[in-house]
Amino acid sequence: MAAKSNLKVQNIVATTSLGKEVSLTKLARTQSNTEYNPEQFPGLVLRIEKPKSAVLVFSSGNLVCTGTKSVAQVKEVIQAVIRQIGKIGVKITEIPKITVQNIVASGSINLSLNLNLLALQLQNTEYEPEQFPGLVYKLSEPPATFLLFSNGKLVCTGTKNKQQLENSMVQLNRNIKEALKNNQ
Repeated sequence: MAAKSNLKVQNIVATTSLGKEVSLTKLARTQSNTEYNPEQFPGLVLRIEKPKSAVLVFSSGNLVCTGTKSVAQVKEVIQAVIRQIGKIGVKITEIPKITVQNIVASGSINLSLNLNLLALQLQNTEYEPEQFPGLVYKLSEPPATFLLFSNGKLVCTGTKNKQQLENSMVQLNRNIKEALKNNQ
């Protein structure tokens, strides 16, 4: 029973700091691709068309980038933000260090899953089929949270790089095989 995975990154959340203050009011006034409601949220949302993403910009110069599918895209988006804030006179001369906070990936293991059985056999699960059809399964090493569905489809979140993502899938496959073996 070789459970193959085919994970596809859907979203990367990354943070960085530009190391300079940014006037969000000025940015909102001069750039059309922004949303800024300081009464509701202290950050400004800057939407980037290509690659399609949204960046939270804080007056401290901290950025949170979401919606990209690779670290290369994150870098592209940060460069686009630097160009846009350059238009309001904030010059960034050093390339900011990017930290990936979370990767969300989807895929499947080519097996039908008995979620009731897995909920009993695996540690750290939550399964309430009346409320949600997926089983939540948390791995501690590598840190990852899976949503597993009976058709074998899954979503993985919580990893910070490709290696952790791959390792979490290997661990998931191992744990599922073990659970199925214990039930025979």
